[in-house]
Amino acid sequence: MAVQLNTLARETREQVFVLPPFAGAVSLVRRRVTAILEDWKVSPAIVEDALLVVSELLTNAIVHALPPAVLRLSWVRGDGPGVLRVEVTDAGPARPAGQSRVWADPDEHGRGEDIVHALATRHGIHIHPGGCTRWADLVAA
Repeated sequence: MAVQLNTLARETREQVFVLPPFAGAVSLVRRRVTAILEDWKVSPAIVEDALLVVSELLTNAIVHALPPAVLRLSWVRGDGPGVLRVEVTDAGPARPAGQSRVWADPDEHGRGEDIVHALATRHGIHIHPGGCTRWADLVAA
């Protein structure tokens, strides 16, 4: 008797790019991400949230960390809802621990993590030799 295993079809797409080192780089990357997500046919329900998460994580890397900042997008689609993972890896903190940002206006800074936490289904930080990776998963309904 032959046994046939029923396997779920999974499709994974991935794109990686380094944040260009010039003013306006985050908006350039957002345009590229928009085109990529459209090409991958990512659920429109999460595209706007994904663009906001990309912006927040990249801006955090620019303001608080050493370059380079590397963005990795992964779209996993199976029989269930699709999952978009946004990861930004940087080379570690730009300032020693405990050093304050005297120049920072508290009304304009410090909400990025709250935004990512509110939009992502799962999120986290992975500290590793040579840097830090912040990630967020957005699940399509």
